[in-house]
Amino acid sequence: MPNKEDILTEWFARQSQAPKSRFPIGIGDDMAQVRLGGDESVLITTDMLLDGTHFDLSTATMERVGIKAMNCSLSDCAAMATIPVCAVVAVALPKGFGSAKLKRLHKGLVKAGRKFDCPLIGGDITAWTDKSSRFAVNVTMLSRPAPGIEPVRRNGAKVGDLICVTGTLGGSLRRKHLSFTPRVHEALTIATAAKIHAMMDITDGLSTDLNRMCKQSDVGAVLDARWIPLSSDAKRTAHPLASALHDGEDFELLFALHSRDFSRIRDLPGIRISCVGIFTEGKYLNIRGIDGRIRRLKPGGYDHL
Repeated sequence: MPNKEDILTEWFARQSQAPKSRFPIGIGDDMAQVRLGGDESVLITTDMLLDGTHFDLSTATMERVGIKAMNCSLSDCAAMATIPVCAVVAVALPKGFGSAKLKRLHKGLVKAGRKFDCPLIGGDITAWTDKSSRFAVNVTMLSRPAPGIEPVRRNGAKVGDLICVTGTLGGSLRRKHLSFTPRVHEALTIATAAKIHAMMDITDGLSTDLNRMCKQSDVGAVLDARWIPLSSDAKRTAHPLASALHDGEDFELLFALHSRDFSRIRDLPGIRISCVGIFTEGKYLNIRGIDGRIRRLKPGGYDHL
């Protein structure tokens, strides 16, 4: 079944009247780009997180929620190999939520941003009129292109490119979805070392996000089950490979590059990088199993709609 969120996003993109000369990157990528004049530009992203969907306030602390909220937008900066600049945050509060909880949220937001020199510079507070409505937090973040590196989009993968990921995948609901490190430094290091054709962060599962990259790049893909790096949490699940393919909220980088460039990034200090497949002709997503047989792979990650 087609991803409903993707169908709606594609519709929004078709409705856009923003001129490409001023907004060269728009709907469908991890961030939008705004040209300021000359060679200057900024990129912008926004992410909303909901209690009960992206975290559970019955078990997660407000500080941890603040860290995750900021890190989600920082991960968008990483997805395009850009440098975070600043953030503003808006919150929707249940009635009687109280200022003490907000101060703990603020602590988490500031702590996460400080690691990447990305200060919180403003925001907005609003409250529901009833206690049954749940807490929501929205982060809007600006970034800037790194010197000598164009923002990396999702649509540049080419037939024959390698499919690569950072870190390990799967099992994020056990702990990683609240405690991940956005791969900002890793993205900039990789993009400096080699020409990256396409990149995004893995938020809705490898199968779903790779399918998005394939559709935008007009290519197919073959993953190899033997090469997918399983996290220790994925290995504890009943189906480790399915966990790595479909769980989502890994916040690792998924990227495409020419095979000759893999040697330039394979052994970068402090960065685990795995080649997990190859981009192919056609439009289908396939996987080579442990038995060597190639099968069709249906995207099985998260669909917000």
